[in-house]
Amino acid sequence: MRVALSQSCTGIDPEANARNLADSIDRAARGGAEMVFTPEMSGLIDRDRARSAGNIVAEGEDRVLAAVRDAAARAGIWVQLGSLALRPAEGGKLVNRSFVIDAAGAIRARYDKIHLFDVDLPTGESWRESAVYAPGGRAVIAETPLGRIGLTICYDLRFPDLFRALSDGGAQILSVPAAFTVPTGQAHWHVLLRARAIEAGAYVVAAAQQGLHEDGRSTYGHSLVIDPWGEVLLDMGEETGVGFAEIDTMRVAEVRGRIPALAHRRPVPPAEILP
Repeated sequence: MRVALSQSCTGIDPEANARNLADSIDRAARGGAEMVFTPEMSGLIDRDRARSAGNIVAEGEDRVLAAVRDAAARAGIWVQLGSLALRPAEGGKLVNRSFVIDAAGAIRARYDKIHLFDVDLPTGESWRESAVYAPGGRAVIAETPLGRIGLTICYDLRFPDLFRALSDGGAQILSVPAAFTVPTGQAHWHVLLRARAIEAGAYVVAAAQQGLHEDGRSTYGHSLVIDPWGEVLLDMGEETGVGFAEIDTMRVAEVRGRIPALAHRRPVPPAEILP
């Protein structure tokens, strides 16, 4: 089956971002894709909290989510909407939420990012997601026409226990929408994504943000599709747009049969510290 990835440079205007997403969904469908994957924070990237506050709303009120659902239904294509910043109905901190939307525009799955990016980089960049966002508390797998898709978001990539839970649960495809910084992307993006694919014997589909954004941040790009053997099938480099790749879940069974590492997994007790 054919998948499409939307590599974007999301800005501070949700209406403009919604139009760009709808256009990408239409281009993906016209290109023959069964499903299109979009990056983390597809609806809004804006580090100015005062300016962005009015654009972050509850799920039922989010204009970008509504536009993506409408576009999916018009085009007759499934969408893995990488993530949106949303305000929980019960109040409290925001959530970074990923969606799987079917070809009729219905929401089939939701996943809230578990691991939050709290780091100080050598470049002087400092990020504290936990100051604004609450972490999710469960791993999620969605049944789709492509197969079972395990959902993750960006910084989750560095935590193999989550990917183990997803592959143990039967995921054949692992989605990693992201807005990776340039320094961490250059150092770790390709090697970590290939490692997750090889460990799980699964496809990895990683739609990414790219370029210099309106709020001043820069993201790495290089949206990737990687097969279960670790081969890169698509690397979108540093250009925005829509890319395509072919995947076949029979390849998952083939690779897992060749090296049955999943069947060899054993519970590991805490390490013993010896004198």
